Amino acid sequence: MATQAGPPPVVASDRSGKPSRTLLIGLSLGYFMVLLDLTIVSVALPAISRSFGVGLSALEWVTNGYTVTFAALLLTAGWLSDRLGGKRVFVWGLVAFGVLSGISAAATSLGFLVALRLALGVAGALLLPSSLAIITNSYTVPAERARAVGSWAAITGAALVAGPVVGGLLTESVGWRAIFLVNVPLTLISLVVTVRFASETALKPRSGLDLTGQISAVVALAALVFALIEGPAKGWSDSAVLIALVLVPVAAIIFVRAEMRAGDAAMLPPRMFRRRGFSAALVAGLLANFGLSGLLFVLSLFFQDSRGYSASLAGLAFLPLTIPTAINPIFTGRLVGRVGPRRPATIGFVLMGAGALIQAPFTGNSGLALVATLVGLLAFGFGISFTLPALVAGIASTVPTEFAGIGAGTLNSARQVGSSLGVAVLGVVLSLSASNASGTRSALIVGGVTLLIGALIAVTGLRGRTPA
Repeated sequence: MATQAGPPPVVASDRSGKPSRTLLIGLSLGYFMVLLDLTIVSVALPAISRSFGVGLSALEWVTNGYTVTFAALLLTAGWLSDRLGGKRVFVWGLVAFGVLSGISAAATSLGFLVALRLALGVAGALLLPSSLAIITNSYTVPAERARAVGSWAAITGAALVAGPVVGGLLTESVGWRAIFLVNVPLTLISLVVTVRFASETALKPRSGLDLTGQISAVVALAALVFALIEGPAKGWSDSAVLIALVLVPVAAIIFVRAEMRAGDAAMLPPRMFRRRGFSAALVAGLLANFGLSGLLFVLSLFFQDSRGYSASLAGLAFLPLTIPTAINPIFTGRLVGRVGPRRPATIGFVLMGAGALIQAPFTGNSGLALVATLVGLLAFGFGISFTLPALVAGIASTVPTEFAGIGAGTLNSARQVGSSLGVAVLGVVLSLSASNASGTRSALIVGGVTLLIGALIAVTGLRGRTPA
């Protein structure tokens, strides 16, 4: 239904007439929280395990409860942002995220905490596309918009750096519940800034919600993650696990048929897959986060259970991985602009794979083992900083202009699917091993080989230099 045109929105600006820098900070805080919640929980997992007396599969749900709903609902959140307005959806997401984070800190059981993590993923999905929509609406000059989006995207590195370190320090000094409370003041700041400075985005005419595609996507992903997490614990012949394994292909087939039938009105328009490099970028994005989230999960447990690190020391041990992601993407962006996404992404995957494999033989406490960990994490961190910006550029250069937002959302969804699968699959590897050290060794090998497969996909499937 068409809406009546009104006066153009008024955007709060500074004396130069540009949108207020405070607005960009407030929107970036919302994005920062979404990404922080992906990593801050990793070093708190042993403390959560002791608090509730739960094992490995339960800890996987604490991590994956968030990423499953976040990944599955990103595209629908983009649809809501277009139909209802970016500011409105962003404010809803902020309020939900802050309230749910506060309640998570008071969780009295593992089941309650996992349910809250699932709900937090929904709130996080609302925040990401709506914050980008507000930026696009507020910065009308292309050059200023590009700089604003670049600053917003740079939050990825900051959140990755802050997650393990802040999580470790809070867990050791206050307790694991504090990792959720940190979101509450950040939410309040972002909420005040958004309400004060953001204007509502223009409503876009979009077709009806692709409900069949959305439901089937959620069912397929949730069933797959459930089977991988609960299979080792319940047994692969358990009725619930078998039902989940049957649901995966059935829901996947329903999803594909629904998208093909809906055409350009689909949640994931099939026409995008006709562009060279699009599918390769999605698969590469999935594999990159498979390695990253799987490695954070495995090594967080290894550092504390096998090497006896405190939570804060375990968080600091990840700095060789996280610091390059905060400083190197600027160089990577320039490199991608000169040579295209293929070579940077390939180099990144090779470094990530090598970083995981270097650590695999050294799961003791010797000086050589510590050096191997340092070198491996450093290589892995530089690999991420090459790979992720290149994949974003790869998507941007392949999708039609009218599907640019859907393309970016699809890449984010693919990456979060990879995060869920990385934790679930490498969790299976850990559960089948005799000890944490031997399981870590096997998981690093599996992760490293998977990332080298990502290098093959990048070098054969992504575009090289593209015309300006």
